[in-house]
Amino acid sequence: MNVRTGKAILHRCLGLVVLCMAGFVTGEAKTVLPNLISDGMVLQHGTPVTIWGKTDSCGEVNVTFLDRKYRTAADESGEWRITLPACKPGGPYTMQINELVVKDILVGNVFLCSGQSNMELMVSRVMDKYADEVNAYENTQIHYLKVPYCYDFNACQTDIKKAEWKPLTRKNVMQYGALCYFMAKELYEKTGIPVGIVNSSWGGTPIEAWISEGGLKDFPSYIHRKEMYESDELVAQIRKAEQMLQREWQYTLYATDRGLHSPIPWYAEDYDDSAWETVGLFSRGWATNGWRPVNGSHWFRKTVEVPSAWEGQEAVLRMGCIVDADSVFVNGTFVGTTAYQYPPRIYKVPAGILKAGRNQVTVRLVSNGGFPSFVEEKPYKLICGQCEVSLEGDWKHSVGTEMPSSPSSTAFHCLPVGLYNGMIAPLKNWKFKCAVWYQGESNVGKWQEYASLLKTLAADWRSLFGDAELPFYIIELASFMKEDNPGRKSWTQLQMQQAEAARIIPHAVLIKNSDTGEWNDIHPLDKKTAAARLAAAILKQSKDY
Repeated sequence: MNVRTGKAILHRCLGLVVLCMAGFVTGEAKTVLPNLISDGMVLQHGTPVTIWGKTDSCGEVNVTFLDRKYRTAADESGEWRITLPACKPGGPYTMQINELVVKDILVGNVFLCSGQSNMELMVSRVMDKYADEVNAYENTQIHYLKVPYCYDFNACQTDIKKAEWKPLTRKNVMQYGALCYFMAKELYEKTGIPVGIVNSSWGGTPIEAWISEGGLKDFPSYIHRKEMYESDELVAQIRKAEQMLQREWQYTLYATDRGLHSPIPWYAEDYDDSAWETVGLFSRGWATNGWRPVNGSHWFRKTVEVPSAWEGQEAVLRMGCIVDADSVFVNGTFVGTTAYQYPPRIYKVPAGILKAGRNQVTVRLVSNGGFPSFVEEKPYKLICGQCEVSLEGDWKHSVGTEMPSSPSSTAFHCLPVGLYNGMIAPLKNWKFKCAVWYQGESNVGKWQEYASLLKTLAADWRSLFGDAELPFYIIELASFMKEDNPGRKSWTQLQMQQAEAARIIPHAVLIKNSDTGEWNDIHPLDKKTAAARLAAAILKQSKDY
């Protein structure tokens, strides 16, 4: 080594030492916290918890919590962590982290809730059943965080996307997961201990999306499927091509729909539909051409008589559930639209639209593929105040345009590993009382492997969280479809797989839920029964709750 090179290395080393010393001499450096560590967070009581973040290289970090002070220094990359001792339930508290103040902190029991749509289903969707109860309750000792959607096929993310811990108030409650809401309420009312819910779920997703690549080592086909999409360039190209196809399908649907381009549009109040066929709302003949379903647009019109007292009043139109999409008009005025089959159709009819006597209701139903239909045993009615008029029975019907099935699109978020990397791995440092899993609908078609995959998921998550005995509560699928439906058998088989998983996974409990189902709705309204059973099981299993 020559003299010049030696001096250069010495200067760099001295500079690093000075930089690190400066962090302690000049005091606290700018601090960045992960999104989990924010106002309203809930820390697990009775166990040491980790607080972590980033600051300038070698910067000093001071944390003050519950009148105790903790100190550490960041490493050369600016990362730091401090372990706080176990705390008793309570709050709200504040925490000082260098120049930052985190407010409204609770110490209680924190639950990781995950799965697909029935775990994600919000309180707003069950208000038909629970409006009085929900509207009458607030509790700021319950906080809720919904993990934002994120998937990644290449690496585990170290932080969730920006999200907020939200106290249970009337302002926030509609965005709570319904099952989470009832569980948290029940647990708090039984114990008085604060509750934190971290809901990391995504509707329509299969179990393999929530397992790590290492966890899927015994399922190589899933790993290889994930590997096919590791190229961001390929994913972008697929997405672009599929979006182009979808746009062309939508354009053709619009451009060829006679109902939209007739001299008098078919939704107009004065359109003459006398030549249309008359069909029953729940009949199946209108949906086929005799040998296959008719996809594209179907138009339905019905004249209803309303009392004179309704004239000029605001009303609500209920059109049950529709497969697949719809746009609805009253007396020629557009009142609402829904883009996919599952949500209930609840449309507000503005004041001034209704008139005494005859009124015209028009539905433009769009069938993307499969069998178009109006779902039976759902509410189809026009409501004004305490009075209502039924919309069931006969309607006039005509096909606006016939289309091929709409082009499929790749559900990248449903591919293996992606959601583990994006929505579970970032929770690594958090402490949870237990995990609650409500999923399986998307795996019914391959039920044979479900128990093995769920066992793998439990082991995978326990390894991530460093808790080999983390309790797992498995919510049984609510029964769905009529007994004579061929798909009911596979549904039952998956329920049996869930029971088998609870038997073979240590510290796992199956929560009975099959009896809360609705044959005509994959998202049954009764989320309270399963939540009560879940809360009871947690209290029974947790001696130190």
